Amino acid sequence: MNLYPINAGNFKLDGGAMFGVVPKSIWHRTNPADANNMIDLTARCLLIEDGNRLILIDNGMGNKQSVKFFGYYYPWGDFNLDNSLKAHGFHRDDVTDVFLTHLHFDHCGGSIQWNKDKTGYESAFKNAHFWSNKNHWQWATQPNRREKASFLKENILPMEESGQLKFTSLPEHDILKNSELGFDIFFADGHTEKQMIPLINYKGKTIAFMADLLPTVGHLPIPYVMGYDTRPLLTLDEKEKFLDIAADNNFYLFLEHDAHNEIITVKKTEKGVRLNNTYTTQDIFN
Repeated sequence: MNLYPINAGNFKLDGGAMFGVVPKSIWHRTNPADANNMIDLTARCLLIEDGNRLILIDNGMGNKQSVKFFGYYYPWGDFNLDNSLKAHGFHRDDVTDVFLTHLHFDHCGGSIQWNKDKTGYESAFKNAHFWSNKNHWQWATQPNRREKASFLKENILPMEESGQLKFTSLPEHDILKNSELGFDIFFADGHTEKQMIPLINYKGKTIAFMADLLPTVGHLPIPYVMGYDTRPLLTLDEKEKFLDIAADNNFYLFLEHDAHNEIITVKKTEKGVRLNNTYTTQDIFN
């Protein structure tokens, strides 16, 4: 097995929204904001090369929406999905599976692209299956008013129309062992219904792709929960449970949205689970 970080693009979001009720005087120490109160974020995806399978976990915002739409998210840097795949010797057409932690636009937008004459949409990964789960798919296709702006139908419905959509099994409790993708999955409902956190066994290490359960290092304290979470009190419990497991088992936490920290480990302290060590993907994957 080989793992590769794939940067699908950098962007910014409002720091207050990212930290909910935590005051700026505290969160700005780990996530400094610009003059517009925006903090640096990224769409750091993960490519798994395992035998004949090439699995991409999440794929960023894509490029279908208008200049006005992307202007809300202050894109920065010159990273994109195609160039990042190319840097590791791959192309979209090589991908066999696209695993989507959830269907918010910044995680799945790259799944679907304009067709050649821009009259409609088509799969951006013509040889891949798209993986979600039944509960989350229903949640995303019949969205509540709070999340409706994050579930863009042009990102989601063409996956089903393409015939490439598949669903993972659902666990009896929190963790699905040995999923259809070959790795375990931790399911969390606080951010959105049935968000999936892959747990990848790599050279004796467990790599946890944290998605929006832990967006950045600054979110390690349990009460530091995003304003975007639909069930913040549930996120508290899920974070605490997961971070306790991560500390006890020395998980390597792959941070999808932290623009400046790629992988971390955590440890238990008198104040709760806190940062242990920080690594680059090159440290762990090479």
